[in-house]
Amino acid sequence: MYEGYITDVEGIKVGHSQSEEGMTGCTVIICEKGATGGVDVRGSAPGTRETDLFKAEKMVDKVHGLVLSGGSAFGLDAASGVMKYLEENDIGFDVGVTRVPIVASAVIFDLNIGDYRIRPDFQMGYMAAKNANTYDKLQGNIGCGMGATIGKILGTENSMKSGLGSATVKSGKLIVSALVSVNSFGDIYDFTINKQIAGVYDYKNEKLLNTIEIMKSTNKDLGFNIGNTTIGVIATNGTLTKAEGNKIAEMAHNGFARSINPIHTMLDGDTIFTMATNEIRADINLLGTLAAEAMSKAITNAIMFAENSGGLKAYKNIFN
Repeated sequence: MYEGYITDVEGIKVGHSQSEEGMTGCTVIICEKGATGGVDVRGSAPGTRETDLFKAEKMVDKVHGLVLSGGSAFGLDAASGVMKYLEENDIGFDVGVTRVPIVASAVIFDLNIGDYRIRPDFQMGYMAAKNANTYDKLQGNIGCGMGATIGKILGTENSMKSGLGSATVKSGKLIVSALVSVNSFGDIYDFTINKQIAGVYDYKNEKLLNTIEIMKSTNKDLGFNIGNTTIGVIATNGTLTKAEGNKIAEMAHNGFARSINPIHTMLDGDTIFTMATNEIRADINLLGTLAAEAMSKAITNAIMFAENSGGLKAYKNIFN
């Protein structure tokens, strides 16, 4: 397992809320003072909210909260609960009559496990924001990781349990952290040893299978292969413009590509956000390279911290 958590960046809080019965939940990342944001959406089946605001030419230049949520498009409702909590606590842009918090969101598809009628909603988002702090450092089957699964080309019955993962990489005073919910169509690799650690699992013969090899052997239209999408956040104390924040999110997708194969398919909605607290000046190339490394490490941690749930086995229960 890799060290660090996204709250290593001062000013970042994280909160979770989830339903074990529904096997779903949401994770909220808050910067009360506002952070320079960025986003890059690579998957072809995304579910997102407020991503247009991150374009460099748009007026708003700070984001106060990000929501990683289960529930597919239904889960976007959780962001409204986060907005309510932040407004109540006087967090957001001052527009005279109130403060308007800027809260963006992305969702994973987890309706195929647990009770699909239970989704992250306004109340769950509100509770996740209320639970936000700098000290819990929870990973695995928590928040948006509650319903995360991987390796679904042969159906849910051959998939494995994944979860939420986080990790930090430092260079002097520069801190770059990642938080990710790994719910991918593809298999997961530990990038440091280039070894598959999770994905399609043959429960009868107790062995990992390879998604790409299965694709090659069948060469068929996968249609609507449900249950996919990996979403995450890069937080840093580095100083960024919005355009640079978007570039960091773009470079962080290299961490996805190193650790998930195949990635960015028509069946995924892969999305990465950036939050920069603007404390330390750093070379954009270094910052983006560290973002990719932190993301890869966070993906590995999402696998390592996950536990058996919903009839699916996790890495620690299979290989430990």
